[in-house]
This record gives sequence, C-alpha cells and structure tokens, in this order.
Amino acid sequence: MKLVVMGLGQCGSQIADDFARMGGRARTQRGIEIITGAFAVNTDAADLSALSTIRADYQHRILIGGRKTSGHGVGKINELGAEVAKEDGDKVIDSIRTTRHFFETDAFLIAASAAGGTGSGSLPIITQMVKERYMDKPVYALVVLPFEHEEQTEARTIYNSAICLKSISSVADAVFLVDNQRYVRKDASLRNNLARINALIVAPFYNLLCAGEEKKAKHIGAKMLDAGDIIQTLAGWTAIGYGKTPLPLIRLPFIRTSDFRKKNTETHKGIEAMDAAISELSIRCKPMDAGRALYLISAPPKEVNMDLVKELGDYLKDIASEAIIRNGDYPRERGALDVTVVLSELSDVDKIKAYYNKAVTFIQDIKQRQRETQSKLTGIDDASKNVPTLL
Repeated sequence: MKLVVMGLGQCGSQIADDFARMGGRARTQRGIEIITGAFAVNTDAADLSALSTIRADYQHRILIGGRKTSGHGVGKINELGAEVAKEDGDKVIDSIRTTRHFFETDAFLIAASAAGGTGSGSLPIITQMVKERYMDKPVYALVVLPFEHEEQTEARTIYNSAICLKSISSVADAVFLVDNQRYVRKDASLRNNLARINALIVAPFYNLLCAGEEKKAKHIGAKMLDAGDIIQTLAGWTAIGYGKTPLPLIRLPFIRTSDFRKKNTETHKGIEAMDAAISELSIRCKPMDAGRALYLISAPPKEVNMDLVKELGDYLKDIASEAIIRNGDYPRERGALDVTVVLSELSDVDKIKAYYNKAVTFIQDIKQRQRETQSKLTGIDDASKNVPTLL
C-alpha cells in the first residue's frame, strides 16, 4: 500500500518525518516504494526546522498562518489553528500535486496531536479539503492523544482533544487512535522518550505497507494482504499494534524438523507474537467491540505454515468474535516472527467518551468563571466612577 503522509503541528510533523524515514528504509533495504510523499504543515517555523528527513523546501515543509502568528504557533488555541487552516489550506493541496508518482498513491494518512493548537485545529479542516479534492482515495487520520500529566495539569488539553476527535470522526474514513501514555518510558529523557514514542507509533505500519508492494517472488506471501484488504478493513475508530518474537537464525542439520515439540514451539511463538500485538495496541480497547480486523504474519518462509495461520486466526476470532477478519503472510523477516494486528470499526472506546464528558464540564466551568470575572470587573468599574482620568 502506498501512502501520502502529512503531519500537522509539531507532533504530527515529527511523525510524518518518521514515516519519511521508514519510506527511505523500504526503498534502500527492500527496493519498495511505500511513501510517495511526506509533508509537514505547521504555524511554527522553528518546529519545521527541527525535522531531519522531510525535504526542506517550501513545498514539503509548509508554513501556514504566517500573517496571524508570525511563524510562532497558535498557542494551543485550536480555533485559531482551524481558522488558519481554512485560509491557507490551498498551500497544502497545491503541494500534494507536486508528489512524484502521485497517481500510484492508494490513500492519504494525516497525523496530528489532539491536544495541541495547530494540529488539533487543522486536522479536520485539511482532511475535509483533501477528501473534497481527491474523492477516489480514502483519507485516514492518525490522532495522538495526550499524556496523563497533560490531562491532569492542562484543562485546555482535554477540551482540544474532545473537539478534535468529534470533528475528525465525521470526515475521515478511519481514525487511528494512539495513546501517548502507552509508550512512555519514565527513565528516559524527554527528547529520547518522544523520539522513541514516535518510532513505536510508526513501526507497526512497516510490514503492513510493504507486503502488498513486494516485487520479489520469494517474498510474496501465499495469501497476500494488499491495499484492497487494508482499505476494506479500515473504518471508524481504529487501533494498531504489533508483536515480535525471536527465532533461531540458523537451523542445525541434526535437528529433526518434524519433531512434535518443535512444531509446538513454532505455534507457541506465533501465539506469543499475537498476544504481544494485542497487548501493545495503540489504544486500550476491547477487541470484542471491533467490527473489522486483520492480522499479518511476517517470518522466514519455512516458519509460516497452515497450523500457525489457523491458530492465529482462531485466537483473533475468540477475542474479536463480531469482527470480519482478513489475514495474510509476508515471508520477509529474518530471525523473527512478527505479527501486525489492526482492530477497526470499534463501537466503544472508553477514553474518547471520557474526553467528551470532561470537555462538557470544562466548558461549564469556563462560562461560570467568565461570569464571576465579569462581575468583579463591574464592581471595580463602579468603584472608580468618581475618580478622574488623564485620558
């Protein structure tokens, strides 16, 4: 599957930068094109300068809202981010047209943080613009949810997240939900933590995108999972995850491959990888709530057999019994068995409902505070009536 990736705001731009890096790795290591274009869109010029892989020209690093923000961001005011996106969205659309091999692109992926200003505000606006211009291609959103400490200390974070989620759910074909807190490592520095989190967010997409674009016959799966399968699976709220278990790099000649214990070990490693993928999903959810799902096995060709595929299919069907399940194999990985899982069309996500409920309370508190402030200001004005002024 080939994607045009756009990152909005600081968080989204960093993720798009990682996708661009992943696309370069696919070209170098596998001779496969999976990212036909990568763009970063922001109102802050300094954030755009911090990227390392996306091309540095103005058509790939796009500064919007220069007149209103002077290149210094919107200060977490997502209403201003939306307003700027409406005014300068044509810059983004014009830049997409410059993408080489654009006609080969299967879909768009637009990434942003739900908590910020630029990304949160511009995500639904840019998504709607892209959908209106390119009606034949699905548009997916990747929404990064805030850390717990941000939710506890910055009420505006929850308000922005709720508005962003409600808005994007009505325009995007599918929304990948990513909970930052699930990837955090408390013993690492802030810079290393964020870089690691971005890499972990992007990693599950690698084999999933490569499988359907493979050119070498020996690496094409017996049951290929290509763009058509992915497009038919993705709808509504979506979670993605992957798990990996190591395999011996060298088979010793005196080991009997038909040994029942070894056969059991192979199946067990597949279940272990599937279990890791489910436990490391990008958002905490109940698999039973999924209406669609897929899984991709990537391993050395000799490790992928019918028993393994059946066991993994039964495993996923047990925990996601209501889902229409698609699957495929990708005989590519060396020394590891990798399982990628996507749960889509989720009917219930507790974290989203919590954001909506908290946002309503926040709005009520803000209105009450404004009334109290206005009352106090009126009292000060009344007290100053008899005081002369120099103006």
